[in-house]
Amino acid sequence: MAVVSAIIPCLDEEAAIGPVVTAVLAQNVSEVIVVDGGSRDRTAERAEAAGAHVVVEPRRGYGRAIQAGIAAARDDADILLFLDGDGSDPAEFIPELVSPIVAGQAVFVLGSRVRGPREPGSLAPQQLIAAHVGRLLLRFAYGASFTDLSPFRAIRRDELNRLGMKEETYGWNLEMLMRVAAARLPALEIAVGQRHRIGGVSKVSGNLIAGVKAVWSISTTFVRLALEL
Repeated sequence: MAVVSAIIPCLDEEAAIGPVVTAVLAQNVSEVIVVDGGSRDRTAERAEAAGAHVVVEPRRGYGRAIQAGIAAARDDADILLFLDGDGSDPAEFIPELVSPIVAGQAVFVLGSRVRGPREPGSLAPQQLIAAHVGRLLLRFAYGASFTDLSPFRAIRRDELNRLGMKEETYGWNLEMLMRVAAARLPALEIAVGQRHRIGGVSKVSGNLIAGVKAVWSISTTFVRLALEL
């Protein structure tokens, strides 16, 4: 049986993280790693109480949090699964993300939020625009058919190690898609939809300044990688 490590970056998600960890563990993953980015609430405490291994990454940056989670994963982990800690990613789709990798049909599977059942208002307009722009850029540059920049995804660990990921901020998700596409790795996309977050405020869609910074990071990531790859 494949060993699956789920990595969840978090910042001030005490209302959601407990139920999220419980829901992920119910999908037969081998471990859940919550990377706390210096929360000022009880995120770390509630994650640990729900059964997660908590890692603290004091340096801000989405990519840094993800890298800290990867470094903390079990040495024997075959597949790394990524999702947000706010409850918006439907954990019941985890088997559909993982099973094609276990079966050898793909090494990377993306869960698209813009496809499948989506609760009204669960994705902010800027998130839908980013998904559309990202889809066009990836198709134009690589002929890739990804429809979203969703954080909900799974990848074989050995292939991720070979990708050479570098991005430390919001551009991480785009960088992975670009490197997967440029390397022509066997990839699939499934429709997972999106739910409303359980509580708190989005660090990107709920904050104009953070949203602008995220757009800038994603844009510069695409230009840098398009030239490099």
